[in-house]
Amino acid sequence: MKKHPAIIERILEIIREHKTFCIVGHVRPDGDCIGSQLGLALALQAEGKKVTVWNSDAVPQKYKFLNRDGLLEKPKAGEKFDCVIATDCASFERLGRAGECIGDRKIFINIDHHVSNTRYADVNWISPREPSCGELIYRLLKIARWPITKPIADLLFTAISTDTGSFQYSNTRPGTFHAGAELVTRGANLAKICDEVYQSYPVSRAKLLKHVYSKFRLSPDEKIAWFWLKQKDFTRTGAESDDTEGLIDHIRAVEPVIVACVFEELEPEMTRISLRSKSDKVNVSEICKQFGGGGHPAAAGARIPGTPLSTQRKVIAAVKRALKAAK
Repeated sequence: MKKHPAIIERILEIIREHKTFCIVGHVRPDGDCIGSQLGLALALQAEGKKVTVWNSDAVPQKYKFLNRDGLLEKPKAGEKFDCVIATDCASFERLGRAGECIGDRKIFINIDHHVSNTRYADVNWISPREPSCGELIYRLLKIARWPITKPIADLLFTAISTDTGSFQYSNTRPGTFHAGAELVTRGANLAKICDEVYQSYPVSRAKLLKHVYSKFRLSPDEKIAWFWLKQKDFTRTGAESDDTEGLIDHIRAVEPVIVACVFEELEPEMTRISLRSKSDKVNVSEICKQFGGGGHPAAAGARIPGTPLSTQRKVIAAVKRALKAAK
């Protein structure tokens, strides 16, 4: 009989022992976060558990097809749960409002694949070698021998696909393709998922893309590319923060670029940065750590207080130092 990792057996033991669950994800949820949350929620419901699913922020338009049963809700204060499970969330702070509403619980589980995870729960299953949290949930379901229905297959395939750049990123492993193949075999609707996630954009996003191509900047050696998204850009295009997902890939794809950066103005003196690296010698998670953020070696982010100009100078300087050290 195959021996499974002790942490997975422990999590399954906790799940069997408890009845009421709350599954929480990070602020500004992406496809991996939502797919992991809802995939796990449906599996727990099928096991007779009472499940609540909370996110601090609303579901982005392109992922609304995943929430077909309306399970994802806004957090409510005063609720009580046997067990809270956080998926795809590197730190407690990243839970946002959901973190404030899950205090009344017996046990807290943290399932994640970020190398920067702070291990903030009672039980922490952190596996950075997995490119997505969806693959961890898939493994959990397989070991538990819970049925992977068509709706669950849709959710987990979306989770895995979106966090691997549709199986293109360098962190994609052979096992990732095996998981994707089995989920398609179990009924994941590939055509529907690809259409909703990759081939359907609002006009506002197209306008943002026009802004990106006309305004992005390159360092003199063309190894760093960046652009700004100011509040006025959102107002002018009619776009929302959700529409920015994946925009960074357009400048990351410029051939000489090694590190791409997006500066998004949240408030006059608060900027969200997103970094992407094309080199395994430049770890953008380490760069973002300098500013109180984190993530993966090839994709990370942070929130930085200060004027836009000082923020840009500090971040570009940190990227230049990392590039110099990588030579």
